[in-house]
Amino acid sequence: MKFLLPPSEGKTRPVQGTPAEAADLSLPALTEPRAQVLDALIALSAQDDARELLGVGKSLEDEVRANTGLRTAPAAPAHMVYTGVLFNALGAHDLTDVRPERRTDVLVMSGLFGVVGFVDRIPAYRLSMGANLPPLGRMRTWWRSRLAPVLDDALADELLLDCRSADYRAAWPGPRERIVTVDVVQVRGGKRTVVSHFAKHTRGELVGRLLRSSDPLPATPEDLATAASAFYHVELTQVPRKPASLTIVLDEG
Repeated sequence: MKFLLPPSEGKTRPVQGTPAEAADLSLPALTEPRAQVLDALIALSAQDDARELLGVGKSLEDEVRANTGLRTAPAAPAHMVYTGVLFNALGAHDLTDVRPERRTDVLVMSGLFGVVGFVDRIPAYRLSMGANLPPLGRMRTWWRSRLAPVLDDALADELLLDCRSADYRAAWPGPRERIVTVDVVQVRGGKRTVVSHFAKHTRGELVGRLLRSSDPLPATPEDLATAASAFYHVELTQVPRKPASLTIVLDEG
């Protein structure tokens, strides 16, 4: 089984470490398109209107400008660079209790790199999959045709636990018969509601628990539901021609 995660908008900027090399990242077949996006992002980020074109607020001006130095910026493992609710709940900054071979089962989608492995060394950057990057266009659309042949081959026959948001799913929807999405609902006043913060936290928590489990990773949606039921009340929904859905129901509290 592989885990598909969204990146975090916020990132911890490495203060030391040699710069990343695109050819050293997982899935080297993506080296050329990664270089194209990097060139376009560096060029755009030097423009006066870069922030507006990338669709980010004034508070992120410094992060956009920092994109101009990505070729020489210090790099660190992706699980140390990405931050936020999901990654904190996963315990991403400390993987010492996760077997090394299991760390490679986590893939993170990226507007800049398409997709990176959890232990790949990357710099902090500012580019979302929903951004429109001249002259390439909308990143989720641009990456789609480039990710498909690579990921279709690399992830053939793998069960995929999909924790991604909509823009990142659009960049590579994946084979619906092998994908399980994760929905999280909380019971409030006897009714189920979707709460974004709890959803991100619970997805990250589930991934962290599965990575640290001494049991083999699940191979089927049913196996996944059984493994998750050790920690949560879960419901597995399987509908023809759609990805399976694992719903985690959080009690009111």
